[in-house]
Amino acid sequence: MAETFRKLRKSFSLKLSFHAGSGCPRPSHSGSPSSSDSHRSHSSLTGSGTGTGSSSRLSRSFSFQPSKSSKKTCAICLGSLRTGQGVAIFTAECSHSFHFNCITINVQHGNRVCPICRCEWKDIPFHAPANVVDNIRRMGHGSGQAGVTPHSTTTPVQLPSDPDHYADDEPLPVNQIGPASSPSHAQALTVKAFPEHPAVSATDSLDKFAVLVHIRAPSLLSDADHLDRAPIDLVTVLDVSASMSSKLTLLKQAVHFIVQNLGPADRLSIVVFSSVARRIFPLQRMIDRGREDAALAINSLTSNGGTNIVEGLKKGVRVLEDRRERNPVASIILLSDGQDTYNVRRHNNCVRNDTSSHEVEYLNLLPSLICPQNSEPGGESQQPTIPVHTFGFGSEHDSTAMHGIADASGGTFSFIETIGFLQDAFARCIGGLLSVVAQDVQLKISSISPGVKIESVPSGKYKSDILMEGQQAKIDIGELYADEEKEFLVYISIPKSSSESSENTPLLDVLCTHKGSASMEILEVKGEKVEIRRPEFLSTADKGVSLEVDRQRSRLLVAETIADAQRMAEMGELEGAQALLTERRSTLLASASAQAGDGICNWLEAELREIRERMANMELYERTGRAYILSGLSSHSWQRATTRGDTTQTFTMSNGRGDETTSYETPTMVTMVSRSQNLNFTRDPQSQPGSHHSSKSSRI
Repeated sequence: MAETFRKLRKSFSLKLSFHAGSGCPRPSHSGSPSSSDSHRSHSSLTGSGTGTGSSSRLSRSFSFQPSKSSKKTCAICLGSLRTGQGVAIFTAECSHSFHFNCITINVQHGNRVCPICRCEWKDIPFHAPANVVDNIRRMGHGSGQAGVTPHSTTTPVQLPSDPDHYADDEPLPVNQIGPASSPSHAQALTVKAFPEHPAVSATDSLDKFAVLVHIRAPSLLSDADHLDRAPIDLVTVLDVSASMSSKLTLLKQAVHFIVQNLGPADRLSIVVFSSVARRIFPLQRMIDRGREDAALAINSLTSNGGTNIVEGLKKGVRVLEDRRERNPVASIILLSDGQDTYNVRRHNNCVRNDTSSHEVEYLNLLPSLICPQNSEPGGESQQPTIPVHTFGFGSEHDSTAMHGIADASGGTFSFIETIGFLQDAFARCIGGLLSVVAQDVQLKISSISPGVKIESVPSGKYKSDILMEGQQAKIDIGELYADEEKEFLVYISIPKSSSESSENTPLLDVLCTHKGSASMEILEVKGEKVEIRRPEFLSTADKGVSLEVDRQRSRLLVAETIADAQRMAEMGELEGAQALLTERRSTLLASASAQAGDGICNWLEAELREIRERMANMELYERTGRAYILSGLSSHSWQRATTRGDTTQTFTMSNGRGDETTSYETPTMVTMVSRSQNLNFTRDPQSQPGSHHSSKSSRI
């Protein structure tokens, strides 16, 4: 009995060194207790392989096949279970062991069975009330036994309690619209169209004649300070599980960078998740006081426990759903370095081609505000879908789930191969989010000649519809960043010409409607009519192809190739995927735009080569190839810049219209990334990654 009581007292005493609500204990390291190392959370990811092997973590909804490594690892946080580390370990009647703090949180959620073998427990672990722990400590001291010194000698910042309802957002400024956003300062988009050929023989009828429709958003005024773009409500949903401990410093720096670059009308909220999710900072304006409060919340971050991405997203959505007032733009930034250990159903013997069903199953768990497909019939929300921009770190994150979340919500997925590039990745993202100059952008394309019919509009992830039996098409684009460009091919059928007139034959009218983000003024921009000549005989010049059309056709071909190669790789057919990439690369290089030295074609060719290299073997594909490819597909689908790994550089290139651009990257993104890199260089000019890169060589 005395021995049992001694063990119980030791377990309770060790509990004093844990942060309240944390999911995993933080063992003391050898050396001085005052060393900064003694405050770091334990983070030991076992070498259980990559791909499906690394994803076989504990979940409430899947079976776990124990291995030799699982006997030495807590199946909840994947931390080490070695004894003698100052960490309480609970061993159940079924002989499986877990960190005491991890398993008690699991039990608090109603789980009374072993997470590994599903055996129902008769004896369950629990946290004793604080007064019981205090009594045991006093008994230990009173009996002459040495008390247990807490591992951390610092007192964590006491954050406000997490309310049940988040209608506590800071009110927006009364006079939010500045002089730069008045109608006299409003800038409209530019709209252009390019037919595939300048002429079609009068005796020919074509079933698939291409017309490129190009739009470009206006620039931000150089002398304006946050006045000619829409203010944003931004929620960061941050992974602070045990595996993030070694990355926590850089994560804090990256979030501080966001805070420093938000304007006084922008609002920020911070949600963190490990085994559970918590809002640690309410939606507040980024004025001086708000920045100071945000900095305190960021500096309080500690890493513990498992990974519950779904709960983090649900809490982030609630912050935006419950707010009393709304800025014109709202978005969520989600970052994680691991797999969702609570909601992903995985089996060790799963086949590789089951990734699509895994993604669908996972998306079904998300709120309808970020995954509209989950809306109840007839119960669609009055709020627009909230885009989630996801960031996956390293080789252990679930790139399939992160890409699926971004795609379903209208956000982008970025792959951060090395944690040192996190701040630059955030900078690229907020460089866009903090430059929204047009909203509710819609393109309307109409046939204006008898017999001319719109056949198809490949628009990526943007919703498009063909109406009135091919007489009209619509493309819903939504928000545009400053200087952002979108291009769409419209395929039409053209009948034989019955006219003997030498005048041009009109084909299409293009109209763009949008709302100015700062002024809220509805604007209409009408493009020039798309016309071609219909001579009886074609000259050599008439047969020439538009480089704008050919370039876009090449981009769509590459995007389709990447998607096909990725599907083949998921089925284990790497040789077939590599052969397809090689074949399409040859097709790309033979195109008219590539032969003309087009910069975008150079970038596309480099992308195909990089993907082929990352498919050299299945181990490499699962470690980095899958995430690299999915971030590229996200970029092509939305025609928007993402961060991809840390090796492929973009090209600075001429876009054929007299100026230079990079792959979907806008000037405000380039400026923000440069600002981040300069800040990194100031912190440590020798060791900061990316400090030697100029804005022209920023990552894709």
